[in-house]
Amino acid sequence: MIAPNPHPSTEGRTPYPVGLLLAGRRVVVVGGGQVAQRRLPALIAAGADVQLISPATTPAVQAMADAGELTWHRRGYTDGDLAQSWYVLVATDSPAVNEAVSAEAERLRVFCSRSDDAAAATAWTPATGHDDGTTVAVLTGDPRHSAALRTTIVEGLRDGSLSARQYRRWAAGVAVVGGGPGDPDLITVRGRRLLADADLVVADRLAPRELLAELAPHVEVIDASKIPYGRAMAQEAINQALIDGAKAGKFVVRLKGGDPYVYGRGGEELLACAEAGVAVTVVPGISSSISVPAAVGIPVTHRGMTHEFTVISGHVAPEDPRSLVNWEAAAQMSGTLVLLMAVERIAAIAARLIAGGRDAHTPVAVVQEGTTAAQRRIDATLATVAEVVAAEGVRPPAVIVVGDVVHVLDPATRTA
Repeated sequence: MIAPNPHPSTEGRTPYPVGLLLAGRRVVVVGGGQVAQRRLPALIAAGADVQLISPATTPAVQAMADAGELTWHRRGYTDGDLAQSWYVLVATDSPAVNEAVSAEAERLRVFCSRSDDAAAATAWTPATGHDDGTTVAVLTGDPRHSAALRTTIVEGLRDGSLSARQYRRWAAGVAVVGGGPGDPDLITVRGRRLLADADLVVADRLAPRELLAELAPHVEVIDASKIPYGRAMAQEAINQALIDGAKAGKFVVRLKGGDPYVYGRGGEELLACAEAGVAVTVVPGISSSISVPAAVGIPVTHRGMTHEFTVISGHVAPEDPRSLVNWEAAAQMSGTLVLLMAVERIAAIAARLIAGGRDAHTPVAVVQEGTTAAQRRIDATLATVAEVVAAEGVRPPAVIVVGDVVHVLDPATRTA
């Protein structure tokens, strides 16, 4: 907990930082407005027996009461309401009520936080944040200053820029982390934090490249790229690198593009590690099948247009006996089709969809290197997409969207 010199309005009242263990203990909250809405979740998370006293509440606070997370007394405050309480929070818009609650708390020697007058309170609520089991609490006497400091500290912990390097949070093992569609800002908070703690990173070609530059100098990086029709690290070698690193006492991050379980072979890596007795943590990532269309204004579902979408891998040609895709069934679907790894085979795929009954005039969008600085979108139809992709020189990685949702933001060309 950080407690700098207090704000001038509380001059001379330096707080004593302490953490209250409120599980099972009675806590009274007077007032059900927006201040209470912000404070209640932390009290509930602490396991407190929350007694809310207020004639009315916000919808969110009522939902907490309806869910049984607190007890709501639908009335105004009366003297005696604080009996047997351990902590009190008063947050009404009536100065007289706030003063009366504060006075009773003083008589009962119960610490009381006031949202309207910090100088008249006996307890201050810090600006708090959480990161991986750590609670950050900041008190300055100025709520805005406290919140700004809190946010800076928590963001630093989450992105790894603020870290106690001498303290190892992770034992030897493997974390399979989905890095998202390419923009380094779209990796999850948890994924970025684990990456900051890594001893060894085994990185895919489609993982956000900029994140590697943020690694500490001692971190070893193994390039596990699989370039279409080019150089590629065998999956067996990748699996072995993860296992060997963990067994050597390292915390290994397997950094992948998109989500590990959406055509990412994350399941194979999980199984290999499990069979070798290596502990594995899996961190989901934002799949390019949803995020890349969104980045160019295409929702894969849209009310009144389509209530379903199907993600299909196009890495095996439709005519190949190894293909597991029923293209005829896909052609009959009324919803959006999202094709991954399909650029090289889009001519055959489009022909199969049209032959299966999909309208040749169905809108198609091809998004190359979505969410990155090199992002570009190309529009076509099922009948023209192969020709357009060839003419524009589209190369992987690219996401192809088939369906009316392609033109949601363009009413002039939107189909009925």
